[in-house]
Amino acid sequence: MFSFPNPVNEKAARVVAGVVAITGVVVLLTGWHWLLVLLAYGFWARVLTGPTLSPLGRLAMRVVAPRLGAPKYVAGPPKRFAQGIGAALTSVAAVLALGFGLDTAADVLTGMLVVAATLESVFALCLGCRIFAALMSAGLIPEETCERCADIWAQPPATQS
Repeated sequence: MFSFPNPVNEKAARVVAGVVAITGVVVLLTGWHWLLVLLAYGFWARVLTGPTLSPLGRLAMRVVAPRLGAPKYVAGPPKRFAQGIGAALTSVAAVLALGFGLDTAADVLTGMLVVAATLESVFALCLGCRIFAALMSAGLIPEETCERCADIWAQPPATQS
């Protein structure tokens, strides 16, 4: 249960990112900061279990992505890292807004999330994956993780239930 798929269907990841971007825009337009709690839950669920405990992840992987054509597989570890960044941003934003009433600070973080999620969804440009690649180049990512990224076919595509 506590694993992340490798490889990941990029089409499913882009669907998730699209919903995250839209939800973030709703937060910014309405001030409904309580939605950040739902976003944070989704990110944490995906970081810890892949799509297993994420309703959005499951919907994207099982229903939407298969209707978008053949899967396009990418390495899982960078996507997990990107989900971790999303988890951190939304968690801090939720605490700032709901715990301390710092709506402007929360909105700045939410805006950053919207930009990153939009780039992923629309252009397949994963900022978290780019940061991960830079950390790999700097030698800050363990070698065994680099090997899993280099050979995404080391494991069969995820078929989590």
